Amino acid sequence: MTKEYVMDNKQYNTLFSFIWNIANDVLVHAFEKGDYKKIILPFMVLRRIDVLLEPTKAAVLQKKEFCDSHNLVDYTPFLTQVTGYPFYNTSAFTMKTLKNEIDPQRLKMNIIEYFNGFSQDVQDIIDKFKLRQQVDNLTEAGRLGSLLEKFTDENINLSVKPVMEEVTEMDGTKKMVERLPGLDNHTMGTIFEELLRKFNEENNVTEAGEHFTPRDYVRLLGQLAIEPIKDKLADNTYTIYDGACGTGGILTIAQEEIERIAKEEGKRVRTSIFGQELQPDTYATCKADLMISGNINKFTYRLGTVDHQYIAFGSTISQDGHAGEKFDFCISNPPFGTPWKEDLKNWGVGDKKEVTDPRFFDGVTSFIPDIGDCQMLFLANNVSRMKDTPLGTRIVEVHNGSSLFTGNAGGGESNLRKYIIENDLLEAIIAMPEKDFYNTGISTYIWIITNRKEERRKGYVQLIDASNICTPLRKNLGEKNCETAEDDRRRILQLLIDFKETPESKIFKNEEFGYWQVPVMRPKRDDEGNIILKKGKPQMVCVKKESEQIPLLYPGGIEAFYENEVKPYDEEAEFGEPIIGYELSFTKYFYKPVQLRTLDEIMADVNILESETDGLWAEILK
Repeated sequence: MTKEYVMDNKQYNTLFSFIWNIANDVLVHAFEKGDYKKIILPFMVLRRIDVLLEPTKAAVLQKKEFCDSHNLVDYTPFLTQVTGYPFYNTSAFTMKTLKNEIDPQRLKMNIIEYFNGFSQDVQDIIDKFKLRQQVDNLTEAGRLGSLLEKFTDENINLSVKPVMEEVTEMDGTKKMVERLPGLDNHTMGTIFEELLRKFNEENNVTEAGEHFTPRDYVRLLGQLAIEPIKDKLADNTYTIYDGACGTGGILTIAQEEIERIAKEEGKRVRTSIFGQELQPDTYATCKADLMISGNINKFTYRLGTVDHQYIAFGSTISQDGHAGEKFDFCISNPPFGTPWKEDLKNWGVGDKKEVTDPRFFDGVTSFIPDIGDCQMLFLANNVSRMKDTPLGTRIVEVHNGSSLFTGNAGGGESNLRKYIIENDLLEAIIAMPEKDFYNTGISTYIWIITNRKEERRKGYVQLIDASNICTPLRKNLGEKNCETAEDDRRRILQLLIDFKETPESKIFKNEEFGYWQVPVMRPKRDDEGNIILKKGKPQMVCVKKESEQIPLLYPGGIEAFYENEVKPYDEEAEFGEPIIGYELSFTKYFYKPVQLRTLDEIMADVNILESETDGLWAEILK
């Protein structure tokens, strides 16, 4: 894997401002503001690939000529050996040499030849970005040369490797020093997300429910997955999966965490990462950065007789790129509150009741949620990936608050919670601080699910309130005003591992979150208001939207609840057939009422106000 070089905030801000200003310098008056991101982001990614191929350009062309002269059709292994990366370019051009052409039409022809010279995986990236179409648009606007000039500027570095330069010391000796730092995978993802956010903001566009996961938060996700079971790791290969992988940040950092922790435990492990992404530009960026960083050395694998992409393109919900595959770790931050109506079209059905995908419907019970929010489908997808091995599978997934309680008993959301809890899969849920993400201030909750609970945890769920465990930022990054720093992560992890009752950690039996939803039935009446009898007894009918929610742990169950809570006040009411549901409420268990001021404190304030306004009435009445 390529060594990671991490830049500081000043360098990050300099690079971000430079790229942002390319749009204002080159594209202004030639393109609509809404189109800026379609040009800047793809060329940023392309330059990131291009700069790595510059040093070996001559050697690649020489090796390609050798392959051609010896009739070697499959020259990919030879060329990737020369570049040191799983990609190459066989054209005569680099972005730096392209910019030397001043004739617009020849420049267009040259850059298309340059695109065509890339290996297949980079071709896929170019196609997802629709770069050939953008070249047509830039040529027509007369801005292609200027754009290339900007992206090859000597004052910016989009490579994972730092730019070095030779300096002469006072004593005359020469040494190499870093002039510009390298741009690591996750910082690239952060820049991509922040540029996207700013472009959308400038054009009054919002990407509903799609939130880039900050690096500090991702570290926590990885540690929550690995630390509690680190003593069970073996010399083995472990698989990591993210069904909403974005630009790949969760996958790469989780991979780093597993390898770091395993090394500390004296274990020799290998990791393979798998993901899927729906948005073409985000997918392309992910694929490019995984190629560049070395986190993936090849992009296809075989399961049975079918070839799959390690990073699949399309909807995880309706175009499963890893059908039938199981994983050791499933770590995701799926979109919140995003409709999934398009998935029905992909399945070729018109109603969610027609969905038969076994990940979401077991033939009896449906986990299909409301059409307006897909996040529980991602959770069900991960649950379907659990392995039957000694270690089993650990799922760590981020949700907003609605996943805790949305949906009535018998509905998809409640059914999924019921399945997870009744099968004793839910280890813990952690409430995280507000404003921890770049482009949303909402509260988030981390679900930890496993099919290999520790003995002491069996039959129990741990709720952790980490909403105040954070470190303030000196300056906001979008909506983000705090971070989950190393000490914060250590504290949250300790709460999980200790598994004890504290003000921030509560432990409950699984049944605590279950309830019977019981319809209330009343005697049917005729138009005159008389009770209709059937075989001498009142005919009972359900009253629309009238029901009782009875905790599973209510002493004596439904019958006792009826006798204690209903019959004494409403003798004609009866209960219908109950349905079991599950929901969770952090407010119920962690609510801290605001301490009201005492009467003495209030009177003291009143006396102060009276003294400050003494004589005011007399002045007014003059």
